[in-house]
Amino acid sequence: MKPGITQLCLARQDLEADLSKTRDLGYEAIELVFSDQGSPDIDASTSEIAAVGEACRNHGLELCSMIAIRSDAGSLLSPSAEERAKRVAILERGFEIAEILSVDALLLHPGALDPASSYGTTWDNFRDALRDLAPEAERRGTRIGIENVWNQFMLSPREARQLVDEVGSPAIGIYLDTANMILYGYPDMWIKELGRRIFKVHVKDFRRGEGAWVQLMDGDTDWPAVMAELRGIGFDGALVSEVGGDDDTMRETAERIRRIIAL
Repeated sequence: MKPGITQLCLARQDLEADLSKTRDLGYEAIELVFSDQGSPDIDASTSEIAAVGEACRNHGLELCSMIAIRSDAGSLLSPSAEERAKRVAILERGFEIAEILSVDALLLHPGALDPASSYGTTWDNFRDALRDLAPEAERRGTRIGIENVWNQFMLSPREARQLVDEVGSPAIGIYLDTANMILYGYPDMWIKELGRRIFKVHVKDFRRGEGAWVQLMDGDTDWPAVMAELRGIGFDGALVSEVGGDDDTMRETAERIRRIIAL
């Protein structure tokens, strides 16, 4: 395993600057955000996208995962077919980029549960959209990692496992966030339940008593248990930080990821 960071924690206006900072702060992998508001550009040409991969290699960084997003992103949990179609189109563009760069997984924030709909309908629409997307992801040699987020949906590891299994494709799995379930669960239990359905891992930490995001190892995450379970499922990818802050904070985060890996 190695320390990584998502570009969401960086400026996202100049790719070279972000890559240089990532390496200077002690990270070995990066999750890039391809968008219509920043760099790299989701609408870049094939040669421009290939140059992104070359830039990562020049900085000695593994391109461990990516996000494809637009300002009008839609939602795969929306009751509106039009809104779901927006996110489908973004993911399909993400597959094209991932194929060029040989990125093996895209992060998917699915959107938020709409109180005007129902849980069952939302579930079925989401599952069916993933079933439709899976063959193209497989053809392009990449995968979708669904992140567990604060969206009133997929609230337990058993639900997450059921969703992935109902889709039934090796291109659909989970992008585990180690802190997003802390208020109502335990990340080590999610890992044990999901096993190799976990494609990628975001790391951050949360303190229940204060209801606050905190630096890694300062919250309620049982990191020895998390690492034992990750090793138990054979996970050997980057632990991707979502801990932002100033340079000193992000440098400290990289060092703490190394300490966590050593547990």
